[in-house]
Amino acid sequence: MTFRRCFRLRAFTPIASLACVIALSAAPALQAAPAALEREVNTFIGSKDDGNTFPGASAPFGLIQVSPIGSHYAGWRYDDEKIRGFGHSFLSGAGCWEQGGQVSVLPVTGTIGAGGDFDTSNPKAFDHKAYASTYEHAGEVGQAGYYRVRLTSYGGIDAEATARTRAAAERYTFAAGQKEGHVLVNVGQANERHSVIGSVIDVVGDRVVEGKLVTKSFCGGHQYTTWFRIEFDRPFKAHGVWGEERGLAGARHSMEGEAKPNGAWLSFDMAQGRAVTAVSAISHVDAEGARTNLRSDGMQGGKLLGFDRMRRLAQDAWREELSTVKLDGGSKDDRTVLYTALYHALLQPMTGSDADGRYRGYDDAIHRADGWTYYEYFSLWDTYRAQNQWLALTRPQVARDIGRTLLAIDAQGGWLPRWGYANFETNIMTGDPVTPFMADLWRFGALQGREQEAWSALRRNAFDVPPLNSRAAGRSGNPSYLDKGYVVYDRAFPSKGMDVDPHHGGSATLEYALADCALARMADGLGHAADAATLRQRGRNWRNVWDVSVRDDETGFTGFPRPRTEGEQWYTPSDGHYSPRSHHGFHEGTAWQYQWLAQQDVPGLVEAMHGREQAGKRLDAFFAMDALLADPLNAARKEWVVGPYSYYNQYRYNPNNEPDLHAPWMYTLIGQPWKTATVVRAAQQLFTNAPNGVTGNDDLGTMSAWYLFSALGLYPAVPGSGEFLLHAPRFAKVDVALGNGRQLTLRAPGADGRSLQYVQGVDVDGKAQSAVWLDWETLQAGADIHWTLGTQAPQQGWGTATSDLPVSYCAAPGSVLE
Repeated sequence: MTFRRCFRLRAFTPIASLACVIALSAAPALQAAPAALEREVNTFIGSKDDGNTFPGASAPFGLIQVSPIGSHYAGWRYDDEKIRGFGHSFLSGAGCWEQGGQVSVLPVTGTIGAGGDFDTSNPKAFDHKAYASTYEHAGEVGQAGYYRVRLTSYGGIDAEATARTRAAAERYTFAAGQKEGHVLVNVGQANERHSVIGSVIDVVGDRVVEGKLVTKSFCGGHQYTTWFRIEFDRPFKAHGVWGEERGLAGARHSMEGEAKPNGAWLSFDMAQGRAVTAVSAISHVDAEGARTNLRSDGMQGGKLLGFDRMRRLAQDAWREELSTVKLDGGSKDDRTVLYTALYHALLQPMTGSDADGRYRGYDDAIHRADGWTYYEYFSLWDTYRAQNQWLALTRPQVARDIGRTLLAIDAQGGWLPRWGYANFETNIMTGDPVTPFMADLWRFGALQGREQEAWSALRRNAFDVPPLNSRAAGRSGNPSYLDKGYVVYDRAFPSKGMDVDPHHGGSATLEYALADCALARMADGLGHAADAATLRQRGRNWRNVWDVSVRDDETGFTGFPRPRTEGEQWYTPSDGHYSPRSHHGFHEGTAWQYQWLAQQDVPGLVEAMHGREQAGKRLDAFFAMDALLADPLNAARKEWVVGPYSYYNQYRYNPNNEPDLHAPWMYTLIGQPWKTATVVRAAQQLFTNAPNGVTGNDDLGTMSAWYLFSALGLYPAVPGSGEFLLHAPRFAKVDVALGNGRQLTLRAPGADGRSLQYVQGVDVDGKAQSAVWLDWETLQAGADIHWTLGTQAPQQGWGTATSDLPVSYCAAPGSVLE
């Protein structure tokens, strides 16, 4: 949950969970695309209770999005009272402010002039908080590639939006009887907390508005520029601009500074038709980039695409994407939740190169992606855990271009990113997420031909720190980690952004160790034996922050992660008592939640927890297993962390946030797979066909990816391993196109998402398999997997023998699971 810490002192409404990812390929669909498959998507899922998704229109991995702007910090919330305008750039599901929404466009009626409804002598009249429109949810439509809402102010106006990859369209239909309608283009304001530092707007001819605005990124980060162009399908009869002092009818240019009003109005004669269509494009390169993008995706034969034509093209693209998953079984709501999860998982990373291939790099210079797509917006702390693996499995070409993009960022910016926003590093979040992210790309073949380049960048990141004058923070805890084997907990450590690893020394150590183990596999595979041995040993560094003396007073369990301070001392708070339910030293979580982040060394973790039996009991307490068994459809909401930002001072499983997303599969890794099935089925009840149907920030498709994996019966719990753990699927039959001409066939006769079911046996390509996992090679070859499910938990059956479990790559030599 990206930077939820920013808001932990605020009172937010609890969230329900959205879900997982099945990102799908550009290869031919498994079937003729059903005509209405795009309508299976409900874009309102996650738009309430800080799921932070947006309901408007976007293409798969689109550069531009059109969606309403309200009063919520992330841009929009389902219960916002008014629509301030329709913005043209949005992130999906992040937990930070300053998330796009720039170029706020709203259709209005009334008089514009001195003393008019929009009083040109008063610049406050052009504040989009003041002129915002009421609206109604009745009749509102949110489909893949299409959005519609009725604005109830200004006589009633129907607003529609659609979007292709690099251009979008809006159609505003004014009420009958109106003589004149206006479109306000506000470039001086964006989302509620997205500050505009400076802006320029120009009215060009009688159909075009274009300009640029400089805003800050993501939780107060670096400034960046967005250029835009909006072209109307018919001429406006009048126009004007407003600025800090007043509005000027007939003027064509306005330029203003930080937090200053700035915009333009265009007036249309309703006698010429009640509908006005605006085609728009943006660019992070320059003004010509926005023009090129509009010509590429918003025009044909030198003329603007009509709204209906663009909608058809946009929804055809989504239909092709969605049809790469063929789903049988489940209720209508089940289908909607899954296809919406797939939709959300395919929104990002966002296209960053313009139609001519140009993009703005991390050196602020303009480069060209020739024959490939450069991507932007990488929430790696989130996406390395699930979404990345689905793109690699089902959209291999996208994964290859993502890998190539990360290497371009390293080459042009001097370091690999952690949370890359537009064309710079934000330094939001902690740990070393780029390493497991790229190690998985290597394992899945997405770095083919660039392996050594990737290895060099990752090794530098793992063994060094960026120079002081670099914007990147990298592994800022490396000085102590490389020397002592752990990141020193130091809240006074200087930070290049809002986060830095020593501020969260306990969790940073666990994240580094997990990353080291993933990188050790890559080093081994590339023939770097000495580095592989070193990294493999470092994969056990989680043990250096494991304090055997820590006791949880309520449950009686002993031994937990605990941060260490300078002088090799265990951290002790001012009251003299360290609790594993405390958040001290752990980023967006507690020692209870982070203790499971050692899945690369299961034997060592089990030993630290006093054996397999005690580890199982600790998991039972963590998940409230007795309550799940008694009420599997409702217990998760009652027993687990239910608030989007309430993960501090907790000891239960937190389905709202990333650090323990893999924890249900820790049961599987210790030979108790039936309990994984119980937890996963309970967690799935948090994903619903409703605006609050996401448990926490969707985090650029991460929670959606989690749901997709959970629903299909596969989960990539150990980064860098290429292993997918098997569990009971939610659907009876699913076919997934893999993007390489093959398909993954998943069968689980009788699967029922509203009951507890357990795996009795698994057949792969017609052969019985007792192992609880499949490797990447088997899946990408197009495996046919058949589950036999039952209502009895086979405690001595499938997947319970030690020989059925994957080997922990970073376990100590000779260690066994006991």
